[in-house]
Amino acid sequence: MENTSITLTHLISDNKLIASVLLIVSLLVIRWLLMRLIRRNSVVDDESPRRWANTVTNITTFFIVVGLIIIWLSEIRLVALSIAAFAVAIVIATREFIQCLIGSLYLTSTRTFSVGDWIKVGTHYGEVVQSDWLSTTLLEIDIEADSYEYTGKTLVIPNSQFAGNTIHNLNFMRRYVAHTFSIVRDADNVNVVEAKDLILEKAKEYCSAFSDVAERYNSLIEKRLGIGLSYNEPSVRVTTTNLGKNQFSISIFCPTKEAVSIEQKLMADFMDYWYAALKQAKKSKEKDTDTINETSLESN
Repeated sequence: MENTSITLTHLISDNKLIASVLLIVSLLVIRWLLMRLIRRNSVVDDESPRRWANTVTNITTFFIVVGLIIIWLSEIRLVALSIAAFAVAIVIATREFIQCLIGSLYLTSTRTFSVGDWIKVGTHYGEVVQSDWLSTTLLEIDIEADSYEYTGKTLVIPNSQFAGNTIHNLNFMRRYVAHTFSIVRDADNVNVVEAKDLILEKAKEYCSAFSDVAERYNSLIEKRLGIGLSYNEPSVRVTTTNLGKNQFSISIFCPTKEAVSIEQKLMADFMDYWYAALKQAKKSKEKDTDTINETSLESN
């Protein structure tokens, strides 16, 4: 029995291919068991399980690579000696790969973001769903158009891009956002001050349901960033464009999922008021014209 065990041990140690297969299979089984345990203990809307799953995957891959290097070290050394003349060519050929590894080390050391965060890289916005040694996968989010919805596109960004581009962490926007939009109208016979007061009153009405939570979240952002913000109360600013039109700039601090809905409500209220005021101004003008005509006829 002992001889059989010793023979099996020598066979595994001498046959590097069998040792490599056993290493990979054992680590993959361990990863599968850990993933199953993580999913079993996961809670809906909790980002921790995804982060743990991503960490387990990266650590398992790391140990597989290191283990294979240790097992095949002698062969690797011989191969390295035999291809010394091609070292420069190999470095050039694997430059992008090396840059991705450097970018991954940069992200790990700085902890710029983690799985579940909203980020901006270059011109791309998205939620981080996976990050490994070579690339980072994002679910694209439509922030440029202020809809804050997933576009359905998946972005795979090489980690080398993070070393040369500015990374914006937008994680605070996942729950609450300072949403700003504009309404532009012709310089009609409408009182813009009354329109401003109406839209401001409506904005406060729509934001009153979550004003306390928004104030606490705003305080949290101020504490984290160390700067003062003024996003608590809705605001309306009236300006004119280069073409002489009236422009109403409206800012609200609201839940990200409700930003577009509140914007459309305010837009509808504004348009109802504006066209009602135009209609009333038209009636008044017609009435004044009739009065002038009647006075002119009487005098004749």
